[in-house]
Amino acid sequence: MNTATSWFVVLPDRAGAAGPAARLRAAGGADMVPHPSGRPWLLGRWRPDEMAVVTAGDRRCAVIGTSSTTAPDLSARMKGVRDATDLERVLRPVHGSFHVVAVLDGHGYARGSAFGGRRLYWTTAGDTTVYADRAHTLARLTAAVPDPAQLAARLAVPHLPHPLAGAAMWTGVHTVPPGHALRTDPGGRTRTAAWWRPPAAELPPAEGATHLRRALRDAVALRVRSGRVLAADLSGGMDSTALCFLAAEAGARLVTATMDWDTPGNQDRHYARYAVERLPGTTSLVFASAELPACFTGLDRRRAPLDEPAVMLRDRARQRHLARALLAEGAVLRLSGHGGDHAVVPPPSYVHALLRREPRTALRHALGFAARDRWSPAATGRMLLDGRSYPAWLGRAHPGKTAAPGPWGPMPALPPWASDEAAERLAALLGRAAGQAEPLSADPGRHAWLHQMREAGRIAALVHDATSADGLPTDSPFCDDAVLTACAAVLPHHAGHPWSYKPLLAAALRGLVPAHLLDRTTKDHCGPDWHRGLKTHQRGLADWAESSHLVAAGVADEGALRRALLSPGLNGGGAPALENTLGAEEWLRDLAARPAPDPLEEEHPRDTTAAR
Repeated sequence: MNTATSWFVVLPDRAGAAGPAARLRAAGGADMVPHPSGRPWLLGRWRPDEMAVVTAGDRRCAVIGTSSTTAPDLSARMKGVRDATDLERVLRPVHGSFHVVAVLDGHGYARGSAFGGRRLYWTTAGDTTVYADRAHTLARLTAAVPDPAQLAARLAVPHLPHPLAGAAMWTGVHTVPPGHALRTDPGGRTRTAAWWRPPAAELPPAEGATHLRRALRDAVALRVRSGRVLAADLSGGMDSTALCFLAAEAGARLVTATMDWDTPGNQDRHYARYAVERLPGTTSLVFASAELPACFTGLDRRRAPLDEPAVMLRDRARQRHLARALLAEGAVLRLSGHGGDHAVVPPPSYVHALLRREPRTALRHALGFAARDRWSPAATGRMLLDGRSYPAWLGRAHPGKTAAPGPWGPMPALPPWASDEAAERLAALLGRAAGQAEPLSADPGRHAWLHQMREAGRIAALVHDATSADGLPTDSPFCDDAVLTACAAVLPHHAGHPWSYKPLLAAALRGLVPAHLLDRTTKDHCGPDWHRGLKTHQRGLADWAESSHLVAAGVADEGALRRALLSPGLNGGGAPALENTLGAEEWLRDLAARPAPDPLEEEHPRDTTAAR
């Protein structure tokens, strides 16, 4: 079965759920796990190895996704479990990236992962609350339409602040925040409650490195299966290289993909070659960028829309080309180093709290960041001295034209082609959030780091869905909960600072990865390829401006957008602003072309509990 069709919906054991269940069945085929009454509990489509289900009388539990548990193991863990607290206690040793859905003595429970790699959404269909792992499925169920305010928000750079990031794109469809669960009582009343809390950030470097090493080793080994070929990106950078060596250690039959960028001074090819020479039995594929489709190829190709816009248009055709080559080598899963930067490099705003504890160290680090990142004296002062609460900071985070650094994170900025209506809609979202938002931590720098990790998980989920459609799903082990939690337990000024490159990760990998690779401090880029791609597809991009769905939705100015696409070198917002906009435009075009989710276009449901 194509993994692109994997999905599930959770239905309550109530007569009112018959309508949504019938619509799901009529729209397409699904696997099904029933309630004790025989009504559908889980409807969806999944591979057998993605689902571990245990049923025992009125209690049942499903772990869905990539996990270290199995049905027999889960059955043993469930003995004595009476409520959600018990359930999370017995699942604490289980690692991977997965959803948990349970019914315990009439009480429903459902959650995704702590950092958003597995997301959960809910909506109301009639008088029934329905949960799903895909917002698009719920939007289809309720005939929901895209929310113009969310479209406006997706134009902002560099990213949206908590709690706006990852909000569902449709009216009436809601995101369950990462680290939270939906809990339903026997009467059908539903509430959201936290199931995960961040660890105390107190581990010294050596102990933190040991924990990270163990978590990464487990995450990679979980993806290794006897007899199957595992693909892995190998840029020569520390993140992807670490995964390759860990996969080899776990006994994987490995085929690696290296992009050879046409960039002066490119060093990726050297470091990737050095790594392959020390990974015996590895098949190495090297792709010269000049031989690949130009960036932005495939503007006219419509795809099944993801749950939200994503910045993958630039190299989508290239990644499809790589996927075909890796599939030809027998690969069934691809590992990506995505999330490594988010996990092991805390934002510089950690200096804010550090100033109160260790002022001399904080000032030294702040001056180092100011020199490295070219902060102005005013920006450095704000990072150190801004004492506003998070709601107060959000309340003043009106979308300007430049993203300014601050202790809670960068303020969102809209590109020059965003309409006045877009600015008003985003300001309204920020204002409402300011009235109710709680930070992820009272420490501004820690809040920013946790939010950065959540962003990694959100993007990893989108990458997995997009690449599954090409037949080779991509997993991001750095975004597993256990890995991110291990990083969050480390003192931030030991995990990353201005004078060393990823010291926490380097310490975790000593003895596993050659020192020459761990000591690398450079990072290559594809800037020339990006500009050539824009020039090659300039006409098609200009056509997008003339028929823009964003313009039609009122969130972009046609003239300003056209100028940006025809003269990207003059774009003051840089590549992130343009790519966010193109991602939102592509998403609207995909949605218009394919309004029904592909998973709802299959055969008839079948009961999958018989074999369990």
